[in-house]
Amino acid sequence: MATKAPALPGVSYVIPVLNEAAYIEAAILTVLAQDYAGAKELILALGPSTDSTNAVVQRMAASDDRIMTVPNPGTDIPVGLNLAIRASSYPIVVRVDAHSELEPDYTRRAIEILEATESANIGGVMKARGKTPFQSAVARAYNSRFGLGGGSYHGGAVAGAAESAYLGVFRRSVLDEVQLFDESVRRGEDWELNLRIRAAGHRVWFDPSLEVTYWPRENWNKLVRQFLSTGIWRGELVRRYRGRNPVRFFVPPALVVVLVLSVVLLVLQLTGVVAGLASWILSLLYLGPGAYLVLLLLLCFSPAGGPAWGDRWRFFLVLPTMHLSWGAGFIVGLVRGARNNVDTSRTGI
Repeated sequence: MATKAPALPGVSYVIPVLNEAAYIEAAILTVLAQDYAGAKELILALGPSTDSTNAVVQRMAASDDRIMTVPNPGTDIPVGLNLAIRASSYPIVVRVDAHSELEPDYTRRAIEILEATESANIGGVMKARGKTPFQSAVARAYNSRFGLGGGSYHGGAVAGAAESAYLGVFRRSVLDEVQLFDESVRRGEDWELNLRIRAAGHRVWFDPSLEVTYWPRENWNKLVRQFLSTGIWRGELVRRYRGRNPVRFFVPPALVVVLVLSVVLLVLQLTGVVAGLASWILSLLYLGPGAYLVLLLLLCFSPAGGPAWGDRWRFFLVLPTMHLSWGAGFIVGLVRGARNNVDTSRTGI
């Protein structure tokens, strides 16, 4: 008698949503289109959106009983994620971002890798894309190692155990074991959760064959506010978890400090307050900003070719915007803590 194949585990997709009218329908459709043969459900935690997001979600939920919603009266992502996870039914939890789109085979392949590697969480590459010239420049920065500091999910090429994972395909039992997301962490909640998962003796895995499309912020104002808030919360996490943070986190704030000191030194030199041998020695400080500028120029205007000149100039301006906003935020968070900082690039304020 033939052995019956084990039933595929059911999957719960969770999405926290706030002011995502331009993206949420596509995100939902890519979840519903997954070629995974097991049971599926989608739970969306609806924040107090001021656009048509909730109307779009309710319309889609009315036509597909796999879609459920839970209210998330606040704007915090980890609170929304926990509300959705608690309302879920299945042993596999797939986090989806309202700005993301899954490939059709994402779930099936992720669960195969999850089982093969005996991991607690698995993620792949964040493949940023843009619909406008500005968003495309931001996407190029996201996809660049120089842009976001070398995390494996920003262009990593080798599968293996990882520090964290983009979005994540989780075993629900492990999420329950570590008591879900820390609701006091408003940004960087995924890194903090994966830190606790690894501390509990479980494996987090990265596989570059898994790709998720991500649509970054659409304008300069939102980009600055997003990265400033992200930096503030990263500084807060360094305060909480001293000694367990990668060195790359400290590069943008170091750049900000060196730039500020360089400006101060230049003013002192121009006014004659600093002169002579001391001025020459202190001028070594300019090597930091100078090296950064050279790297920017080489990366954005390499003679090897690439995007049109307008796109290169946008990329040239987007990169330092991200680095300096993140670095300045990090210093604020490190010095005083995140307090009640909120990412207003999501709220529309």
